[in-house]
Amino acid sequence: MSGYLKTTLLLAAMTALFVAVGGAIGGRTGMGVAFMVACATNLFAWWNSDRMVLRMHNAQPVGPQDAPELYHMTARLAANAGLPMPALYLIHEDQPNAFATGRNPQNAAVAVNTGLLQRMPPEEVEGVIAHELAHIRNRDTLIMTVTACLAGAIGMLAQFGFLFGGMRGREERGLGPIGTLLLMLLAPLAAAVVQMAISRSREYEADRAGAEISGNPQGLAHALMRLEQGRHAFLNHAAEANPATAHMFIINPLSGQRMDNLFSTHPSTENRVAALMQLAQQMGPVAGPAQSAAPGGFGRPSSPWGAAAPRRQRGPWG
Repeated sequence: MSGYLKTTLLLAAMTALFVAVGGAIGGRTGMGVAFMVACATNLFAWWNSDRMVLRMHNAQPVGPQDAPELYHMTARLAANAGLPMPALYLIHEDQPNAFATGRNPQNAAVAVNTGLLQRMPPEEVEGVIAHELAHIRNRDTLIMTVTACLAGAIGMLAQFGFLFGGMRGREERGLGPIGTLLLMLLAPLAAAVVQMAISRSREYEADRAGAEISGNPQGLAHALMRLEQGRHAFLNHAAEANPATAHMFIINPLSGQRMDNLFSTHPSTENRVAALMQLAQQMGPVAGPAQSAAPGGFGRPSSPWGAAAPRRQRGPWG
């Protein structure tokens, strides 16, 4: 089953769950009231989610004069992907990581941790940027916003369960106190499971499309391995303080990630690397610069992406 078909089915399941929860708790009246409240709340989040997330991580905008090599690399990859140049941000975190946000390609942004530039060679940084551009081109930020809206609406319906349960007409049979309590507990969990499954399916698609944009699947595969090492070596303070944004990063930034299961926002790195290496065999040798070497451990920053720069010192990478 393709990733797009799986995402469509999961979105349909989320919508069906929303309708079912609304009808079970409050009938037509309860579902209508909760739907209006949820839409108003999530409409605000839709228009402001990118700025909210960037503010949560204290992301700083950079231009061609601040980080020329990173800026021109991103512009070149965006042209390869057929996208306008996204806004570019730097996050002062030692953990190597990155994410994309924005409701559409015209209002998109790519945020890169300084740890990524300090500890990874250009071929791997290129793979990470291409992965994030693939999210933008695939409208994944839109998909995740829709799922977050539906998940939030389901949670709100469940919280209003007791109130709407008492508003049913005589012809409508309620769930009873126990049934309503179970629905309040299980409905948000089910919505979260579907939301996480959608996020995981989109990561595989972004890996494949990112490899095609950069033309170097092995570079992205090696980047994922290095990012996984960095996740264990460095704590991402902003992500730990805002765990709801974890699904946006190329690698889960939170410490203690669980195994590759339905409750994980990201597939296992090993599975993603294996898929990319298989794609590399299909695409053949990489033309141009040499492929990146297999990643080693993390010690002193030693790449040409700002090796000697302290954490908040401004340099060629901003």
